[in-house]
Amino acid sequence: MGIEELIKKTVQCAFNVRMHLAAGFLESVYQKALWLELQENGIRADMEMPINVYYKDKVVGEFKADLIVEGEIIVELKAVQHLNAMHESQLVNYLTATHKDHGLLINFGGERIEIRRKFREYKNRL
Repeated sequence: MGIEELIKKTVQCAFNVRMHLAAGFLESVYQKALWLELQENGIRADMEMPINVYYKDKVVGEFKADLIVEGEIIVELKAVQHLNAMHESQLVNYLTATHKDHGLLINFGGERIEIRRKFREYKNRL
């Protein structure tokens, strides 16, 4: 499956979760639900994968990715009223640290689901 198809299927799984779970739950609830939805659709996803951050070849930090889909897409989940630039920067930093090219920022906390696609390197989408 190509990356574009994988992203479309992941987004559809997020919409399926939102159809069953309205706003108001903790991020961890949406994380587990999305993981289950991905599994049911034959898509491999790993939860809470530890990832090291390096500075001059030394580990200076660690974070846990909410989900990594098929080893290719980092999915950062939020359960907040509105996404902001800091949320987007967080995902781009995760992409940079892992050398992965594609990420999805998904917010289940607002009135409507918000999904933003991010790239490790700037892509002019004009």
